[in-house]
Amino acid sequence: MLTAADVMTKDVITVKTGTTVRELAELFTANRMSSFPVVDDNGELIGIVTETDLIEQDKSLHIPTVISLFDWVIYLESEKKFEKELKKMTGQTVGDIYTEDVESVKSTSLLSEVADIMSSKKIHAVPVVDDKKLVGVISRIDLIRTMINP
Repeated sequence: MLTAADVMTKDVITVKTGTTVRELAELFTANRMSSFPVVDDNGELIGIVTETDLIEQDKSLHIPTVISLFDWVIYLESEKKFEKELKKMTGQTVGDIYTEDVESVKSTSLLSEVADIMSSKKIHAVPVVDDKKLVGVISRIDLIRTMINP
């Protein structure tokens, strides 16, 4: 049975929270990748940033619906969601736009587990983490290659 360590890409391009949006855009275009792991100074995975995170900066801002009642403003939608969306749209660094809640696997995880995560969460790449350190990434194409070269 193949494990994540057998198929993962070990030479991973990573970004940090201080990476600018412009630098990130250059990385996306130069490397033809759809996501990059975000790591701290110790090489520990803290999140992931995707093309979608970058594209969301150009979308229209949805202003939440509110009701004004006796000098009170009542939000009919989540105020936190609006604040998060606004922060992403105006972000200047990866730290402003990346996702902290990231699915990851261990190098000993079976490929069937990786495929289950990718399929159920509809994600294209899964970071491989051992002892909090990023050791690789598995993308969909890595799984497809195993069908050709088992």
